[in-house]
Amino acid sequence: MGPCLRRGTNTKAGPMSFTLAYNLDEADAIGAAIGGVLAPGDVVLLSGDLGAGKTTLARAMLKARGLAGEAPSPTFAIVQPYAPPEVDLPIAHVDLYRIEEPRDLIELGLDDYLSDGALLIEWPDRLGGDGWPGALELTISGAGDARVLTARVPPAWEARWPLP
Repeated sequence: MGPCLRRGTNTKAGPMSFTLAYNLDEADAIGAAIGGVLAPGDVVLLSGDLGAGKTTLARAMLKARGLAGEAPSPTFAIVQPYAPPEVDLPIAHVDLYRIEEPRDLIELGLDDYLSDGALLIEWPDRLGGDGWPGALELTISGAGDARVLTARVPPAWEARWPLP
């Protein structure tokens, strides 16, 4: 059985909302679809409990951009950058789990990646009130093999949103 999608509402000025029920076998295809449409300046925020599948989706996005090996979790490095020829679009995979104060983010220089690349950010709640208002927000819930992806799709993503 394929993923089950329920399309939410869209207000003209606000983001679209999508909900997708899927199993772990489908996670790579979902991440690859999103990764395939990443563009310079994009920020993808990945939220969910420990073990929800944030890193799995991020790895699939990186693989869609050409990463041949398995991407390590950036939990300890905090920022794991990827650049051509390893991938076809510079991408920084960021894990903010160990960040305790939003002021600690300044030294990471995350905005620097957006001039020609994209950011994949796990644990975006650590950003505090700061962040990127046009970011694609993905929230993963569920347990076992069953997952639910809830996406807040901003206007800049609507025309290229890859999931049905």
